[in-house]
Amino acid sequence: MLYYSGHTRRIGDVDEGSTVTDFLPAERARGITIQSAAITFEWPPSLAGSSSNPKDLVGKFPDTQPLSQCSHTINLIDTPGHADFTFEVRRSLRILDGAVCILDGVAGVEAQTEQVWAQAAEWNIPRIVYINKLDRDGAAFGRTVREIGSRLGGWPAVCQIPWFEGGKGRFTGVGDVINLEGLLYENDGDGKEIRRYRLSRLDEEHPELAQELRRARAALVELLSEHDDELVEAFFEAEEDHLNITPAQLLDSLRRCLLAPGSTIIPVFAGASFRNIGVQPLLDAVTNLLPSPVERPDPDISIGSTSGGLSQLIHGELVIRRDDGNAANSKKKGQATAPVAIGNTLQGCALAFKVVHDPRKGVLVYIRVYSGSIDRNALLYNTTLQNSERATTLLRMYADQSVPVQALQAGEIGVIAGSKYARTGDTLISYSGNRPTPPEPLNKLQLRPIKVPPPVFFAALEPNSLREEKDMHEKLALLLREDPSLQVSQDEDTGQTLISGMGELHLEIAADRLVNELKAKARMGKIAIGYRETLPEASTSITRVLEGDRAATKGKAGCTALVEPLPDVGDATLTEPEGVFSYEQDGNLVIIETPTLDEKGRPLGADDVALPPNLTVPEIQTAYLNGALAALSRGPSYSYPMRNTKVTLTLRPEQHIFGSETTYSSLTAAARLATIAAFKDATKNGPSTLMEPVMNVDISVDEASLGNVIQDISSSRGGQIISLGDHGDEHGMSADSSKRIDVSKIYAPKDPFESGSSRSGESHHRVNFERTVKARVPLKEMVGYLKHLRSMTGGRGTFVMSVDRFEKITGQREKALVQELRGGFV
Repeated sequence: MLYYSGHTRRIGDVDEGSTVTDFLPAERARGITIQSAAITFEWPPSLAGSSSNPKDLVGKFPDTQPLSQCSHTINLIDTPGHADFTFEVRRSLRILDGAVCILDGVAGVEAQTEQVWAQAAEWNIPRIVYINKLDRDGAAFGRTVREIGSRLGGWPAVCQIPWFEGGKGRFTGVGDVINLEGLLYENDGDGKEIRRYRLSRLDEEHPELAQELRRARAALVELLSEHDDELVEAFFEAEEDHLNITPAQLLDSLRRCLLAPGSTIIPVFAGASFRNIGVQPLLDAVTNLLPSPVERPDPDISIGSTSGGLSQLIHGELVIRRDDGNAANSKKKGQATAPVAIGNTLQGCALAFKVVHDPRKGVLVYIRVYSGSIDRNALLYNTTLQNSERATTLLRMYADQSVPVQALQAGEIGVIAGSKYARTGDTLISYSGNRPTPPEPLNKLQLRPIKVPPPVFFAALEPNSLREEKDMHEKLALLLREDPSLQVSQDEDTGQTLISGMGELHLEIAADRLVNELKAKARMGKIAIGYRETLPEASTSITRVLEGDRAATKGKAGCTALVEPLPDVGDATLTEPEGVFSYEQDGNLVIIETPTLDEKGRPLGADDVALPPNLTVPEIQTAYLNGALAALSRGPSYSYPMRNTKVTLTLRPEQHIFGSETTYSSLTAAARLATIAAFKDATKNGPSTLMEPVMNVDISVDEASLGNVIQDISSSRGGQIISLGDHGDEHGMSADSSKRIDVSKIYAPKDPFESGSSRSGESHHRVNFERTVKARVPLKEMVGYLKHLRSMTGGRGTFVMSVDRFEKITGQREKALVQELRGGFV
């Protein structure tokens, strides 16, 4: 894409390590994408900036005026494909307007593809599919199209079909179904020379391709007609001839269907990137079909407990609910106020979606601008951290290269260099006026955040010497700011620093970057499992009063805590009394009970006790919550984080508030002490119960290895087989049962090795028949499983896994684990 747009002068290669967007040493060494990279280019390129013949790039019929005939700015984000880097994909998807899903023409729709597809569906991102690697032996375009229907739950709209030499020879080009022409690429060329064959010429020289193009055009028109009334009218005007529908009408219909809410239409394109076939038509499809920033739905925002759209706030249409902690009674809390028109006060609003530490440029914060513009030297207020800093340097990124710019407009992706505070998921705004903080409600404006999945693996990090410890922690802080799916904690008993992540490869790469890029003098220990603890029984109410004499906990405050086991939140419906503060995180529930206050902030029925002037009820609730979360991060028996635990904290002003001596930090410390004491009380008759992560595992294997894999999972690893399916199950349903796709009605061209009709699904003979095993397996049994799977399947088996739930360990496995923990680690 970068080569054809004139951005680079040579085509990079993953195998050679010469790609533009995979520039990290670890990426080039392993041949995979580890971190997402952003790059901006123009398509189609201007005449001055490109040696390509513009007719080759956009050669369309005279009666069409597609969007690809005028130059567009494309912000491209290249994301990883490996399951361990799922957070990198998730935070990139958060800021995208459209996506190209690249499928392997040999492997088809793989298990990880389904996961990323589902993540994109969370954000309602329009997607088109590019089936790549059609030059390889065993490539099956038709089979992959059917898998798109069965596994991704959509109707594939085939916009291109592969062109094989002589019908069964090498892959030499694509048939354009929309424009009814063949695009023939030069063998072993750079892809810039494209010979276009109109349908009349194809009839004479390549009748098989011409016949298939007619079938594909009829199938495309029929499919779109079922979802778009305007195309039905155009079809009648064209005398019910599928070939008389103009390319412009088809493109308009495809675009309408793709951008419609809840759309199930998936445009499909073909190519072989390694042979430089099919890339320019895909770029045309990006500009013709995928939405511009202004065509996307209004960005979701929240202001306190109010949620809505960003444009609603700007135009004064958003009714903001007031969260007043000192309201006279709980029913008045959350009452609505009149809509606030902020006019031109909000000059720019952006989301920080990625932070990178560059050895030359320092900290780079990648932002997506959602409204207005972010100008150079503008004062940016971070509504998440409630602080301000100036955007002294703005950059537009070209992978690891950059160009300074004066401003970033709405819809653009760029970088703020040298930011001290911003983190992934923070909302940044610029506003008019000279006030140090923006006026309400702008100071509470937050764009929809990015959820961080819980880590399941951890390893110990040790500095090479005590002198290096401070430097290691500084480098770790940089790494954590870059990747929030990594977590670092300190073991209070051993003093060890523990780093947690999403998978074995994730932690290996983190350690590699820490040592080789950030130059920390440290080493990583053996990778272990992140277990959880849960309480065996409820505690009694425990009250603790902190009288801090150290600077960190100066002050005096108290708290009453009650802890109890909680049923699995996946199965239970949690109902709390109205007006009670509750917070749920990682399967734990924290409830904070505070007295109802009168107009002056005094508890009702108490004349002599009032809150100190430096504290409000929301601040007390936040302080108690932080104390409870700190206690929940370390269990009483084995020092693992708690799970399925309910913590109820109660504030009694007459016992717990001591006038001006009571501070925010003393309340936090008191809540933590009371919660820890309650944990000890709950475990006085027996230790906590250990819980282990149980994974959803999707294993793709060939038919011959299926028996061995099933026996290994169910017998040796204590797993539970959920289902066995054909890798491209013709009658399979997508994960979402509401989107039932009848695969027999999907049009797919005949594959070169396929016998019988080319019509949908009548003959599915498959080379190297693949099956998918879905199972639930304890994570402990999956450590190092990839090497074992490859040895069982002759190197052909692959798998992906994700956390399903945490389950209690019982019986012999619990005894063995406790013995291992006490013998080896505790």
